[in-house]
Amino acid sequence: MAENHRAFLSGLFDAAVAAADPLNALGSNLPGAPRGRTVVVGAGKGAAQLAQALEGLWDGPLEGVVVTRYGYGAPCRSIRVMEAAHPVPDAAGLAAAAALKAAVSGLGPDDLVIALICGGGSALLPDPPPGLTLADLQALNTALLSSGAPISVMNAVRKRFSGINGGRLAALAGEARICNLIVSDVPGDAPGEVASGPTVPGRASAADVRALIEARGLSLPQACADHLREQGEDPAAPTGNIETRIIASAALSLEAAARKAREAGVTPWVLSDRIEGEAQEVALVHAALARQAASAGTPYPAPLVLLSGGETTVTLRHRGKGGRNSAFQLSLALALEGEPWFHALAADTDGIDGSEDNAGAWVDGSSVPRMRAAGLDPLGQLQRNDSYVAFRAVNDLFMTGPTGTNVNDFRAILITGAAR
Repeated sequence: MAENHRAFLSGLFDAAVAAADPLNALGSNLPGAPRGRTVVVGAGKGAAQLAQALEGLWDGPLEGVVVTRYGYGAPCRSIRVMEAAHPVPDAAGLAAAAALKAAVSGLGPDDLVIALICGGGSALLPDPPPGLTLADLQALNTALLSSGAPISVMNAVRKRFSGINGGRLAALAGEARICNLIVSDVPGDAPGEVASGPTVPGRASAADVRALIEARGLSLPQACADHLREQGEDPAAPTGNIETRIIASAALSLEAAARKAREAGVTPWVLSDRIEGEAQEVALVHAALARQAASAGTPYPAPLVLLSGGETTVTLRHRGKGGRNSAFQLSLALALEGEPWFHALAADTDGIDGSEDNAGAWVDGSSVPRMRAAGLDPLGQLQRNDSYVAFRAVNDLFMTGPTGTNVNDFRAILITGAAR
């Protein structure tokens, strides 16, 4: 029976990922062909798959370059695919940023730039401003990733330390027409937040970012803090001939999962596609809603599946292993320990939860007792940021490998009956 529950939840995940499939997402969103050149640039964990799909759909010559995470490449005929480090940038990312800048330079009004942008691009396109180095950006990203700050805050900071993000790549394209085709992995689907918006003009002022850092108590590496303190205001951002289309998102993927659930006779309850917050705390809210539904039958009776998306965060206090989805799941398992009426899956739609090799994890009422039987302290594992090890011990890691897309987190809690 447990395997049937897992098959159902896995089917919902597959439906969510399929809704963001590059071929499906691009098909109805292609721009008109230009009189001149068509140059493709892109960045993110699914950028290579988007480029590959575009080559199959585009009627005419293409050129350009996209960058993706190591191991996420896909063969392309005319578009160059580069790979670099994520989530902390490396020298290959520097080379990729330079290649994208070169690709859009020297274009004219008869040319078209197609920008394929998806989650992960911020780390894949390091382009330090004068006076800073790659090492400074590596230290900055490490500090931000361990801070527990939401993605919108991290990207606002990152844009102040980049010569390519916040629309600066678009500015280099001059008078060329730009069509942004974006797979959104950010809550609310703000185009400039995805991959820190290399081709979407706009970034928060230096003063606003300094205030944001102070309000949240963030600690930046000294070289970065000095650079931000010395920054003045930006010149007016170029708007140019830019069209932006969100071609896939968490909202669309949750709709697809909800349809799949209905087909199986299970009522979907879509909580939100833009949930943020500390993973452990978000899990407790989900547990409370699940318990309410199971005990009172509201808002819907069982069988019921709670669906949500967005991007939670984890404040790193220890050097354990595990991403935000496994942290969410371990917190959920502790909150609903022993309850026989729930089964849950939480996973990142790109196939990688944080920096590990799993997409996420499975839990049900037996998860915590099984971890204890394996000699582990589940609460201690959660507090030590070591959720991956806890799920590995009971063979409950959810493994998919790279999916070729990225619309952020997918969470599904199946309620099969009434609570005791």
